[in-house]
Amino acid sequence: MYISPITLKQAQKFVLDYHRHNKPPRGHKFSIGLKNENGELIGVACAGRPVARHFDNGLTLEVNRTCTDGSRNANSMLYGAVWRAAKAMGYERCITYTQADESGASLRASGFVKVRDIPARPGWSASSVALKDMRDPVGNGGVDRVLWEIKIKGANHD
Repeated sequence: MYISPITLKQAQKFVLDYHRHNKPPRGHKFSIGLKNENGELIGVACAGRPVARHFDNGLTLEVNRTCTDGSRNANSMLYGAVWRAAKAMGYERCITYTQADESGASLRASGFVKVRDIPARPGWSASSVALKDMRDPVGNGGVDRVLWEIKIKGANHD
């Protein structure tokens, strides 16, 4: 397996075809592909500005989406490649989220650490006093999540 640059359009198509619970991201700062020995795309990662505006300080990057065909260690390779690229661009911190029922093994293998558990929210389109059952069938509304980060030693972005 090897890392390869890809376009947002390529990443979006891959996510649309393979991701089990998220839609393709609408934009990015950059995307990274992972290809097998035959040159076939087997995974993608999309990185962009943090969705939560209080994290958007110009030095924090968010991995908005990763997606693989299930190839062993593919997700870890993508997270590692995003972090190396982010550091080379001057970012000091990289964050991402998982659903609470996901193990985070790929993130831990890439050096990310769990920051905190985040309770479910009803979704962007719901009012702040939303009904418990409101959930977008594709997305993270109504799902407990976990915030993960990796940062340069000594960087403080809390």
